[in-house]
Amino acid sequence: MDAKEISLDEKEVKSVVDLLNDYLANYHVHYQKLRGCHWNIKGQNFFTLHIKFEELYTNAQETIDEIAERVLTLGKPPHSRFSDYIQESTIKEIDTIGLPDIAMVEAILADMSKLIELERDLLEATDMAGDDGSNDMVNRFMQFKEKNTWMLRSFLDKK
Repeated sequence: MDAKEISLDEKEVKSVVDLLNDYLANYHVHYQKLRGCHWNIKGQNFFTLHIKFEELYTNAQETIDEIAERVLTLGKPPHSRFSDYIQESTIKEIDTIGLPDIAMVEAILADMSKLIELERDLLEATDMAGDDGSNDMVNRFMQFKEKNTWMLRSFLDKK
């Protein structure tokens, strides 16, 4: 399958595919960070954050699958090696063992900010390529993160 089969120009969607693979790499690092936070959370906010981190990593896992499937829909293979994710991601790994709960939330907020930045770049690229399917998908993912950014900032009592 290639982009022509869904009425898109392959040259025009190349930048979309490249950005989606970068986005996929960043999402994988973010996902693993969420898992680490979920596993290693301690303290008085344990019950609240343990549940929230699980909600977020479950959503991230589903999002990763949709991103990879969209790359395939556009006729290209998604990146699938952890070495590629680590190399390509601008989101960096952290050691969550012993990390204070507030620092965990701040790290997740920083990831979400970076992912939203990537999503805005993707929305521009998908618009230019006439790729409404990818645009709708990314917009939905961004709205989820925008809402959760507000919630996590409220948890930290930040404006």
